[in-house]
Amino acid sequence: MNIDGEIIIIEDDEEDRNVLEYVFEKLGYSNRRAYFEDGASALAYLEAPYPEPFLILSDIDLPYMDGADLNTQLSTDTEIRRTGIPYLYLTNGSTHKHVIDAYSKLAQGFFIKPNSPKELISTLKAIIDYWLVCAIPSESQRSAW
Repeated sequence: MNIDGEIIIIEDDEEDRNVLEYVFEKLGYSNRRAYFEDGASALAYLEAPYPEPFLILSDIDLPYMDGADLNTQLSTDTEIRRTGIPYLYLTNGSTHKHVIDAYSKLAQGFFIKPNSPKELISTLKAIIDYWLVCAIPSESQRSAW
């Protein structure tokens, strides 16, 4: 996880992408955002030799490869797992089974999108602020340890 890295957002609904971008602009975090409409394109991007992202926010219901399948693919990649990139769900709705499956596949969080931008600002701020201070495996060689 690179705290200055991109925030990968996998969301197939254009209106939701626009709301998310509005909220991120309001929050003022300097991280670039990279949006993908499906899990397959996000996976191809994450497997390319780009700088390590900060975190991944994924919807569950996506075309071509859903969020659960993408998480499974990423969790079997030892290099990606070593980096500790947080994989979080941010979705409009879910079932109890979705939540159980998400955590059984090593997701680090599961959030239901709030109905208002004000609530979404609060939710995303809590998520980002948490991960900004969280220790992860790829940072274990820092001199502060």
